[in-house]
Amino acid sequence: MSLVNLNGILDDARKNKYGVGAFDVSNHDMALAVLDVAQELKSPVILMGLTVDLGGDKLGCWIEGLKAMAKKAAVPVCIHLDHATDLNFIKKCVDSGFSSVMFDGSTLPIADNIKITKQVVEYAHKFNVSVEAELGHVGNGIVGDSEENVKKSKSSSFDNPEDFLTDPADMIHFIQETEVDALAVAVGTSHGVYVHPPKLHFERLEKLNSLSPIPMVMHGGSGTPDDQIRRAVSLGICKLNIYSELLAAFYSAMKQELNETENMTIWVSTANKRPIAAMKEVVKKKILLLGSNNRI
Repeated sequence: MSLVNLNGILDDARKNKYGVGAFDVSNHDMALAVLDVAQELKSPVILMGLTVDLGGDKLGCWIEGLKAMAKKAAVPVCIHLDHATDLNFIKKCVDSGFSSVMFDGSTLPIADNIKITKQVVEYAHKFNVSVEAELGHVGNGIVGDSEENVKKSKSSSFDNPEDFLTDPADMIHFIQETEVDALAVAVGTSHGVYVHPPKLHFERLEKLNSLSPIPMVMHGGSGTPDDQIRRAVSLGICKLNIYSELLAAFYSAMKQELNETENMTIWVSTANKRPIAAMKEVVKKKILLLGSNNRI
């Protein structure tokens, strides 16, 4: 197939009411694993890069590898920059060949979020690169493995979720002002590992969907119950972000593999077989859950 932007994938998803998995892939092995499953299931796929994995010279190596994968792929592939906040870095990623970028101004006052999102859109659209933004604020579960992060997430449960949810009136104004291509909405999910079970606000999501002229995105796809994801897709979610479940599957299998291995000079390709297979199983389950299989 070819490298496409978000519009090239999400327009059909919105029209036919299914979702597309967006997987953060920190290295080429992860990207190849996700792409293998997508091709097996004949599903479009969104491969995402995180800024923490793209610093310095790593950006060029990462994006060139993924562009080569997309060129050879038998399914549409979008290469998307996830959760970026630095305008200069976003421009660099556009120049490097990303087909889509996300500016995350969700913690900013809405006027500032609109202002910077407009700048990103104006630059990216010159190169047919799509732009995702976030309105409202999707919180964090346990991100990373530090004690500080765990304590922080345990103390940050949203006592007043209305303060963090996407406001329908704000959404209409935001989309009109920015001309963004896709919007991540806050309806009750969290990034990372859930400290408390999620409670999605489906009435809010239904209202947003009735008003939005563009595809909506749900962040915090890892750990959200399947029935809630299915309902969210039926109410307009077209893109679901997934990362923590990939990591949990990979490292759980890696831990088991190494605990059973006496010789620690085991080849990387050998050590990775079981972890990669476990990660692929997560990807397969998400694609089938979202209904993007057999769309090619």
